[in-house]
Amino acid sequence: MAETEQPQIYLITPPAFEAEVFAERLAAVLDAHEVACVRLALAGTDEDAVARAADACREVTHARDVALVIERHVGMVERLGLDGVHLSDGARSVRAARKALGPDAIVGAFCGTSRHDGMSAGEAGADYIAFGPAGATGLGSGERAERELFEWWSEMIELPVVAEGTLDAATVASLSPVTDFLAFGEEIWREPDAGAALGRLLAAIA
Repeated sequence: MAETEQPQIYLITPPAFEAEVFAERLAAVLDAHEVACVRLALAGTDEDAVARAADACREVTHARDVALVIERHVGMVERLGLDGVHLSDGARSVRAARKALGPDAIVGAFCGTSRHDGMSAGEAGADYIAFGPAGATGLGSGERAERELFEWWSEMIELPVVAEGTLDAATVASLSPVTDFLAFGEEIWREPDAGAALGRLLAAIA
């Protein structure tokens, strides 16, 4: 799939935000660019705050036919009317999440740089696999998901693959032929005009 089509766009929310203010920013980006999915990726665990953020984002995304998934909180998906969950622990929780949410929910899995984890998550029922960080980073071990991983995956595995983590224009240009989704988070939200920032990155798509 990734060999012939341009990658779709996947957005990741900031780890903390004011619900109403961010909802307006998100709406502006979704109105300016075609986006396939948004991930609510809050760092906090205050249930009321997560619910408020989810409600605000859901109104924006669902009005535009964009899927909204939440990071980690499987138990909140149905209650908040979301489309699914993004799991950050590789293949470990995929089977349980699929059982809890049923066949129609989106279940995605972040698998770092591990081809094996990605394959295991796919076998357990994940709808997509995310690898990263795809760009250079000084955080953690500094290890990154190299182009070869995405290239191999797109040739050998039918399951859609997401490239995420410190994507700059050069990384976007390199990975766009070999990935199904490009995921952008702080790369655009740290800019005053997130839509324009996304546009600059998308201009690099090969």
